[in-house]
Amino acid sequence: MRNFMIKSVAVGAAVALALTGCSNDRDGGSGDSASGDAKGFAKDALIGVALPSKTSENWVLAGDLFTNGLKDAGFQSDVQYAGASTTVADQQAQITAMVTKGAKVIVIGATDAAQLSTQVSAAHQAGAKVIAYDRLITNTADVDYYIAFDNFKVGQLQGQALLDGMKAKKPTGPWTVELFSGSPDDNNAGVFFNGAMDVLKPLIDKGDVVVGSGQKDVKQTAIQGWKAEGAQSRMDSLLNSTYNGNKTLDGVLSPNDTLARAIITSVKGAGKPIPVVTGQDSEVESVKSIMAGEQYSTINKDTRKLVAETINMVKTLQTGAEPQVNDTKSYNNGTKVVPAFLLPPVIVTKANAAESYANDPKLAPLTK
Repeated sequence: MRNFMIKSVAVGAAVALALTGCSNDRDGGSGDSASGDAKGFAKDALIGVALPSKTSENWVLAGDLFTNGLKDAGFQSDVQYAGASTTVADQQAQITAMVTKGAKVIVIGATDAAQLSTQVSAAHQAGAKVIAYDRLITNTADVDYYIAFDNFKVGQLQGQALLDGMKAKKPTGPWTVELFSGSPDDNNAGVFFNGAMDVLKPLIDKGDVVVGSGQKDVKQTAIQGWKAEGAQSRMDSLLNSTYNGNKTLDGVLSPNDTLARAIITSVKGAGKPIPVVTGQDSEVESVKSIMAGEQYSTINKDTRKLVAETINMVKTLQTGAEPQVNDTKSYNNGTKVVPAFLLPPVIVTKANAAESYANDPKLAPLTK
């Protein structure tokens, strides 16, 4: 069993079912009672959505999709973002307000996975279902479901992309790299890092991959708040301390696109050749960078699909049925194994960008 808390050791990736062909099962039927059945709730009930601060394009998009999608499904919605400065306190207050308003389901993209147990417990006591969206909420038995892309697989794809990119530039090692990870208060940061290290550590142990600074631990590599300025500052320091001579940096493991662009900015500012840099989230500026031959890769985690599947889960709960999940073993939050529905992530490089984004009206034109 995997325990995906940050300090855990993750082993293996869960199998994600294909999105197509399953939606009818997850819709849970028509639910012909306007007030819901004995186990469900009214078709026009309030659904709360608590999201973190707008640190990436995907969080902004998710809020819009939830607002419109829940309305189209006939629900009332209360979609809230935590503030940029006191994110944990903001989100705690927002969830409490949703409970007070009588929300029947609360979808939570956690700002701090370990600091929401009181609010989640109160939601359960009030009869609401709790869905952890994208980020697993830890140390509480009161999370009903987890829905996300397979984040351990994301890390594995990033680690493999880093190797593939470096081998394309320099067919034989050793390759010198630096490692970056996300914010320590985001449970996913450790999952991404563990997934990448599942691929990289055997080669590090053999000496084929060398971490130039020696900083291999997730605590040493973390960037608080996923802040671009934090990544750029750390990269500046690494370049000054480790690469101030003729030593070559072949690659950088970056957990997302925002940090990847900051790392590239630092390298360019130092007048150094741009190494292979990974990413995640398919942000517009990073797709442009990939097509320009700077950032090497990103991960396509289509927010539209993730929100649509979450709303399907809400619709099923409304009828009183159990939503479909495809992993009941992997996501131990420290108190319970949370039933999960996982979607498959896709690695994107310049070679497959046009194919990957063919159906994305925002990104497809960038790959022409």
